[in-house]
Amino acid sequence: MENKAHALIAGLFTIGLLVAAVLAGLWLNRDREQRIAYEIATRLSIPGLNPQAAVRYRGLTVGRVDDIAFDPEVPGQILVRIGVRDDTPITNSTYAMLGYQGVTGIAYIELNDDGKNPVRVKTTPGKVARIELRPSLLNALEDKGMAILTQAEEVTKRINNLLSEQNQQAMLQAFGNISAAAEEFRRMPAQVQPTLARLPALASEAQQAIRSVNELSKNLSAASTNLQAADGPFDRVGRAANEISVVADRFERDLLPLTSDIRSTLRLFNRTLENINDRPQSILFGARRAEPGPGEGGFGASDR
Repeated sequence: MENKAHALIAGLFTIGLLVAAVLAGLWLNRDREQRIAYEIATRLSIPGLNPQAAVRYRGLTVGRVDDIAFDPEVPGQILVRIGVRDDTPITNSTYAMLGYQGVTGIAYIELNDDGKNPVRVKTTPGKVARIELRPSLLNALEDKGMAILTQAEEVTKRINNLLSEQNQQAMLQAFGNISAAAEEFRRMPAQVQPTLARLPALASEAQQAIRSVNELSKNLSAASTNLQAADGPFDRVGRAANEISVVADRFERDLLPLTSDIRSTLRLFNRTLENINDRPQSILFGARRAEPGPGEGGFGASDR
């Protein structure tokens, strides 16, 4: 009986010692920091975020996640209740993002401030202030990944269309045309070689022709100078023209009156010949006297 009493006392002592140790641990590890409550309302996905997750402000741990629940007033919206130290500078421009610890996938909340509105936010237990949650790198990767997948699908469709049987035949024909063109280009040097061989002779002939043109130009220039000289052909032609003009003036002044007299004499001679032809006896008897006209003597006597 005495042994059972000793065993009972030892068991009670052990249990009491364990309870005391647990209470001492809880008392030593209790959180003495005073935290201020904030809420994060978001429609974004928050994979890996759990209660008791760390809350950091620019890399410094300033609190933890107290609760995660759905917003009863807004369907699909998630409310994350956090508690941070009272000395944390939460302002109107403070925003939150999800961060992940290494490769473990454990998420935490990273607070940051862009400084656009550095006014401290007031929060009370009855009206908890809310902080904006911006898309994290993982969310951006998800969005970009979907866009990339969509573009990859579109590229795949275009490649399939490009590699259709009709396009393959067209590409094969194009390659054949390119091969034929390359063969023609390969033959061109042999065809052009005779022309290239004649280029030196053509260049020599061209130079000789240029020299001939230069000499001809020099000769034309000298001839032009000689023609325009003081006693040159142009000057002699001018003097001859002046002399011809003087002779023409003399001819007009001296011979034209003589020509007029000759014309009058010829008309008189022609009239005389006509009279002889009409009356040859006029050579012996003289010209017939003309009948008297009106008003002349003897005009009326012959008529009676």
